[in-house]
Amino acid sequence: MGPHPYESIPLSVAGYAMAAYLLVAHGLMAWKAKACKEWLIKLPRHHAAGIYTLGVGMSWFWLLIAPDDMGLLSSLSMDIGEFNAVKPWLRLFVPIAFLGMVLYVKEFLFVRALGVLALMVTGPLLAASFNKDPATRLLVPIFSYLLLTKGLFWVGMPYTFRDLATWATASDNRWRILTFSGLGYGVLTLLCAVLFWRGH
Repeated sequence: MGPHPYESIPLSVAGYAMAAYLLVAHGLMAWKAKACKEWLIKLPRHHAAGIYTLGVGMSWFWLLIAPDDMGLLSSLSMDIGEFNAVKPWLRLFVPIAFLGMVLYVKEFLFVRALGVLALMVTGPLLAASFNKDPATRLLVPIFSYLLLTKGLFWVGMPYTFRDLATWATASDNRWRILTFSGLGYGVLTLLCAVLFWRGH
């Protein structure tokens, strides 16, 4: 077997993707502050958004444990070491878990789903930045581990997202600080991707 597709992602591509997310998300926060605040407060209990987000996250995870003989669907399948033996059970468990959560998790489904998606996103980002030369690559793992930590909390303690949203939207100054911090991180990431990360 050759390298996993995650290991083939150039650091610059990971940087462009991360910068795009940071700049678009925080740009909207700056441009449409009032609408974004209202949306963020309502989002934790948006059940429909939770279903779609969970579907994306769980489908992504299923592709990582897919059988090896399914053509394109097997392209993301990875070796999980000593847990390879439980892959067939996991393939059954994932759709059952998805259905169970959609039917029975009525509170904060979106937050839990966002946590799952956050955990999935960190994989390719960390793989793209692993053992690369430019010291500035640390912008990617720092963001990734922050996202990983938040994802774990959102899955296990989803009320923390609600509390964070309440805290962030309670003060205009606090909202601006968070907004421009995110924009600054996005600009810095983009500059590094353009100037230093090409070819890595």
